[in-house]
Amino acid sequence: MVSGRSEKGGFVPIRLIILFVSLFCVGAIASAQRMPAPVAQQSAMKLARVKYSGGGDWYNDPSSEINLLRYVRAHTNILVDPVYEFVDLGTDNLFLYPVIFMTGHGTVNFTETEVRNLRAYLQNGGFLYIDDDYGMDASVRKELKRVLPDQELQELPFDHPIYHSHFDFPNGLPKIHEHDSKVPQGLGLFLDGKLCVFYTVETNPSDGWADVEVHNDPPEKREASLKIGTNIIVYALTR
Repeated sequence: MVSGRSEKGGFVPIRLIILFVSLFCVGAIASAQRMPAPVAQQSAMKLARVKYSGGGDWYNDPSSEINLLRYVRAHTNILVDPVYEFVDLGTDNLFLYPVIFMTGHGTVNFTETEVRNLRAYLQNGGFLYIDDDYGMDASVRKELKRVLPDQELQELPFDHPIYHSHFDFPNGLPKIHEHDSKVPQGLGLFLDGKLCVFYTVETNPSDGWADVEVHNDPPEKREASLKIGTNIIVYALTR
């Protein structure tokens, strides 16, 4: 499914994959009749977990993506495949996923190959969601600066579409876990005016996606985390 690099060094297929999935999602959310069934059957989305080096536990809570995508399937008409898969940023497999997810505790280190690959992925329409599971903030900011050196993380206003793409969050991110008892922040990086990296700190929605016995969050916190996760998926596929 992955072709060679384009003349500019990017990978063409990620745009085609995102366009293909996004067309289905836009139609499905607004009206289930807009897209024919054969297209839907071919556009099942997987949310790939980013594997990275540095010592952070990138692999923690593997039930998170499965539960989120099951929730997305139950509350939207987006066709998803609720499985746990990881992707190595240094491989061409990265370009098979329209949305990738990164989390963990501790240090994040990217190789030069991973930096170049992730930059090409974002430039070609890919979307990265990062959730600080407490302890990765400093290294995430450092590595993102290597990927997009001309960009600075910006806090998104509460009227940004990611907070309203499916469920309404008029006050921005919900607070799922206390951590340092600071206000939750949703930060972003942009390319061509579009959000391409969404980074959540001091909230940790992905912990709320995990199996209930893992963190034992109150039902209302778990529901809020799944709703904001759904918004992230919907936004990423329809932006």
